Amino acid sequence: MTGYEKLLEVREIHKVYGDGQISTKALNSITFDVLRGEFLGIMGASGSGKTTLLNCIATMIRPTSGSISLNGRNITSFKGTDLARYRGKKIGYLFQEFELLDNLTAGENISLPLSIHGESAAIRKERLKKLTRQLDIEDILDKFPSQLSGGQKQRVAAARALICSPDIVLADEPTGALDTKNSKVLMEKLSSINQDDGASILMVTHDANAASFCSRILFLQDGAIFNELRKMSPEEDRSSFYERILSVMALLGGGSANVL
Repeated sequence: MTGYEKLLEVREIHKVYGDGQISTKALNSITFDVLRGEFLGIMGASGSGKTTLLNCIATMIRPTSGSISLNGRNITSFKGTDLARYRGKKIGYLFQEFELLDNLTAGENISLPLSIHGESAAIRKERLKKLTRQLDIEDILDKFPSQLSGGQKQRVAAARALICSPDIVLADEPTGALDTKNSKVLMEKLSSINQDDGASILMVTHDANAASFCSRILFLQDGAIFNELRKMSPEEDRSSFYERILSVMALLGGGSANVL
C-alpha cells in the first residue's frame, strides 16, 4: 500500500430485492473503506452478498440506500457522461470467464479500451508494452483467444482491466476458471503490479490461496461484514495468512467446502 488515503468509501449500503413479505435483503448496512494502493479481498458463503456488493461498486446495480464514493465523488448519483466515464476509465473489471472478443487478437483485446477512449497510438503502444511485460504475455499478442490457454486468457483480461490506469480494479472470482498452477501465476502477477505500481484492487474470491495474496480481507455473512483479517506485513508470510483465512472460513460455513 502506498499510503493511508481513502480511495473508495462504502457507507451504510443496503440492497433489497422485492417488496414486503417477499423481499430479500442482500446487503445489510455494509460500511468499509479501500485505501489507495490496497489489495482488498471479499470472501463469504454463497448468498452472502459479495457479488451484489461488487456489482454495486461497479454500478451494474444500484443499492437501495447508502452511498459509495470514489475519490470523494458519490458514484451512486452518477448518470449519463459521468456514469460512462466512471465505467470506462475509473474502474477496470476483471471477469471470471475472461470475456475476450474472439475476433480480436490478444493485443487488440487489451488495447480496445484505449481505442474506445481515443488515446493515441503512442500511448496505446507504451501501456501495452509495459503491462504485457509485467504479465509475461508479450509473445502471445498476435494470437486469438481460441489459441490461448485459460491462464493466458485471464492474464490478457487482466491487462485489459489495467490498460486505462483505472483508479481501482474490480476482480470477480478471477481464478475461478483456472487450475491451481495458473491461479498462482495470475495472483503473483496481480500482487506484483499492486506492490510495484500501487494499483488498487478489490477482489471477490472463494479461493483461500488467491485471498492470501491480499493485504486485507472482509468476510461477509448474510449481507453484513462478519469478520476482517489484515496481513501482518512484513513479518507475516503468505502461508501463515492462508491458515488464518481458513480458520475464519471454517467459522463462516463449517469449512472451506461451504465457502463459495
